[in-house]
Amino acid sequence: MALADTLTAVGTAALTRSGALPLGAHLFPVQPGEGLAATVLPVRCAPGDNLALHAAVAQAAPGSALVVDASADPEYGYVDEILAVAARMRRVAGIVIDGCVRDIGAIARTGLPVVSAGVSPRGTSHESGGAVGREITLNTGAAPVTVRRGDWVAADDDGVVCLPRGKAADIVADALRAATMDRELVEAVCAGESTIELLDLDPTRVAGWEGGLGRFEAAPAAER
Repeated sequence: MALADTLTAVGTAALTRSGALPLGAHLFPVQPGEGLAATVLPVRCAPGDNLALHAAVAQAAPGSALVVDASADPEYGYVDEILAVAARMRRVAGIVIDGCVRDIGAIARTGLPVVSAGVSPRGTSHESGGAVGREITLNTGAAPVTVRRGDWVAADDDGVVCLPRGKAADIVADALRAATMDRELVEAVCAGESTIELLDLDPTRVAGWEGGLGRFEAAPAAER
């Protein structure tokens, strides 16, 4: 799983700049600081029902992540402690759900990375069909993203992104180059350089710009 480790290290912000597709600014990790990177098993839940999630956990390949569309009626707790423990026992890498979850304290204690659109105490039924392994569409606003089985998903505190299968390696290679450039820029700023000059920006387009591109003294290490 070397690619998963690389995706986690690079981070979603760099991956997005390099072509990864954000799955929506409304998705947040249940437990901040829990990174996730894995191949996708897509799931679609029927409104207010999580039977498809139970089926997905039971058949998921170890190390894969469930990416779940529950947006038809998101304000139910589709993932609870029981499902989180079952997913952990199945060695599922994590769950990303466009819908709500419940039992968030217990989910956090399982150590399973879970990203959701919110929290709701409402329980679900377990009767309607839904779908497992079929393509889904998330972020149904201005930029809907189709998620397919075998795509890659990466999540961290900055958000969640999808890397379409067949493009992940190129996206990661470009993100690694960009990360190196970013590190060089940070070091230059710490040495007193101006972001205006480093990024070749035109501040005269900003109302109230008064100049002042003098070199800054490097801040003490404790202040950086």
